[in-house]
Order: sequence, then C-alpha cells, then structure tokens
Amino acid sequence: MNNSVPAAAADERRLRSALWAVFGVFTTAGFGMATWASRIPAVRDGLGFSEGQMGLLLLTASIGSICALPLSGMISSRLGASRTVLFFAVASAVGFAVACFGVDAGNHVWVRVGLFLAGIGVGVWDAAMNLEGAVVEQRLGRAVMPRFHAAFSVGTVAGAGVGALAAWLQVPLTPHLVSVVVLDSIAVALCVRAFLPAHDAGPTTSQAGAQDSVADPSTAVEPSHGHSLRDTLATWREPRTLLVGLIVLGAALTEGAANDWVGLATVDGFGVGDGLGAVALAVFLVAMTVTRMVGTALIDRFGRVWVLRASGLSAIAGVLVFALVPHLPTALVGVALWGAGSGLGFPMGMSAASDDPRRAALRVAVVSTVGYSAFFVGPALIGFLAEHTGYRLALLVLAAPVLLGILVAGAARPPQDDTAAVRPSTLDR
Repeated sequence: MNNSVPAAAADERRLRSALWAVFGVFTTAGFGMATWASRIPAVRDGLGFSEGQMGLLLLTASIGSICALPLSGMISSRLGASRTVLFFAVASAVGFAVACFGVDAGNHVWVRVGLFLAGIGVGVWDAAMNLEGAVVEQRLGRAVMPRFHAAFSVGTVAGAGVGALAAWLQVPLTPHLVSVVVLDSIAVALCVRAFLPAHDAGPTTSQAGAQDSVADPSTAVEPSHGHSLRDTLATWREPRTLLVGLIVLGAALTEGAANDWVGLATVDGFGVGDGLGAVALAVFLVAMTVTRMVGTALIDRFGRVWVLRASGLSAIAGVLVFALVPHLPTALVGVALWGAGSGLGFPMGMSAASDDPRRAALRVAVVSTVGYSAFFVGPALIGFLAEHTGYRLALLVLAAPVLLGILVAGAARPPQDDTAAVRPSTLDR
C-alpha cells in the first residue's frame, strides 16, 4: 500500500495552515502598531507634551527596535520562529500597556520605558515573522512574501480605522490599547501553533523558479544548536547580505518618507487643506498595498532582479513627478507611482536574505536592521533638509538610495536561479 499520497496531502494541509498563520501574524502586527499610532494625540494630551517632546518620546520605541534587531537572528535561531514571535509579541504588549499606565499617571519616564520595551518586542517579532514567511515561501515554490506585507498594510488600515472610531467615541487610551494588545497576543499564540516546525522547515523549493534540496536536518531553517554572537557579527561582513541590505534601505526609506512627509508636503507645497494631504497619503498606501497583492505574479514571471529594477525606476519617477510638477492631480499620479515602486523592495529583500535556510535568521536580522534604521531615521533627516529646501524638494534626495538599490539589484538573484527547474506546490494548482 502506497502511503505517499496521504503523507503528501498532510504536508499540503500543514503548509496551507502555516501560510494562513503567517498572514494572521502579519495582520495582527499591523493592527497593533496602527492602534498605538492612532492614539498618539491622546498620549500627547495626557502628558501635555510639545511637538519636539513628542518627537523625542516616539523615538524611544525606534531606538528599542534598532538595538534589538541585530540580535534577532541569534534569538530566532535559538528559540525558533514560533516561540520568538510569541515571546516578543507579548513583550510588545507589556511595553504598550506600561506606556499607557505611564500616560494615565502623567509619568513620562514610565512611558519611555514602556515604549523602549515595545520597540524591542516589535522589532524582533517583525524579523522572526519575516523569517517564517520566507520558509513558507520557499516551501510553496512561488513568491508570496509581498502578500504577507500587504496583510500587514491591511492590518494597519484596520487598526487606524478602529482607533479613529475609539477616539471619536472618546474611549480612554488605556482600556482601548490594553484590550487590543491582549487580543493581539492571543491571536499570535493561536497562529504560531501552525508555524512549520524547525526540523521540517527546510524548503522543497527556493524562491519561485529555483529548486532547492529536499527537507532534511541539514537544510533546516537553522541548525539545532542555534547561532552564536560570533556568527551574528560575521554575517555583517558578508558582501551579498550587505548589498541586499542596501536594496532594502532604499525601499524602506522611500516608504518611511512617504508615511511621514507626503501629506505635509502636499499641504505646504500646493497650498491645500489637510484633507487633500490625507488623500495624498491614502493614494500612496493604496498603491503600495495593491502592488504587494498583485506583484507576486510579476516576481514569479520575471524574477526578483527585474522587478526590483522596475520598482526602483517607478519610485524615482514618482518622486520626481511629485517634487517637480506644479499641478496637484499630476503630482498625485506621481505619488501612486512612488507607492507602487515602494511596495516590493522590502519583502523581496527578506526573501533574498533567506535563500540559504541555514543562515536565514542571521541574514534577515542584518537586512531588517538596515531597513528599519533607514525607515526610522531617514525621514527625520529629510525633515532637517526640508527646513532649507521645502518638503517637496527635500524628497528628491530619495532618488539617490533608490538608484543605488537598482545598481546592486543583482545581489538579490537566488543562488540557483540559472540552473534550477520549477517544481511548484500543489497549492498553486
């Protein structure tokens, strides 16, 4: 009697469950982060902070993430993706709860402690869920990472919407945020149960179009003993990993700059009201999310390198149109091109960093650190430049890192791209 058919069916069910689990974790992460962002005005009012004080306060969470991300690979390799995601999701929940209680008490020190802890939790959680997403993508044999990031974007939209409703109904900050982070933690705990176990996470196929070795202990996502600090430091000297980091740097910077400045640049640059500034940001976010949903077919058809270069050209063209064209409707077309060009670089960078499953966690940590450092710090530097040039012209600086990403896009090519044959999962059929 042939047992291969039932075994294959069981593998497909487990892979499908893991696929939806990763979607769930990404969506939950986006929902929680947007919930906090939507209640920042309540934080300001509770503490009585000025604009400058709020900027420094919010930077605390970014510092926490940037400090933790370089170690996220070592942590993930030792704990496994499922335990890492759960532990640091709970850490972020505790951090946000502490920050809320600090706001209620009018104690900014506790708010900063909470935000620093939340930043650590969010940073490591993000890196670990990207690692698991890469494993699922490799097992599927087709590009799916951009859709995971689209799920994160959908989560942010939902979280912001619920947060706006809570603010409109005058729901106090602490009950709203604490209830959300508790529910987020429960959702994550349920999702990670379906993650692929470490001993079975070696891919049957690499990124779409590149056949890899059949899963066995030698191709597990990480060696069973985990990585050391020496391994972590050595990864920062790998040329290909650093080049992939440059690609992600450009993509993260263009996304972060748009989130922070496109609304204000529209209001100041075209002399319109805040409503049209919000419309410009919405155009960017919708274009980016839609591109992440539909871009997987382009990656499967044309490969990472072609799509990365096309995305970079789209982002540069969009920024140029937005910054230089004096007519708002045309500028909004530029914003759409900008959003479309920003959508795929980060998730493809995560996939490229995970091509070798045995060192995926360390490389994802490096690439995530570079990307999120650009995402958090770069827009602030653009703000300083805008004091001299205005917001729209200051955004032209984005063309330089994106162009650099285009030039080094070849580093993202899967190692076996030239010789591999396609072996898609039955989930594709």
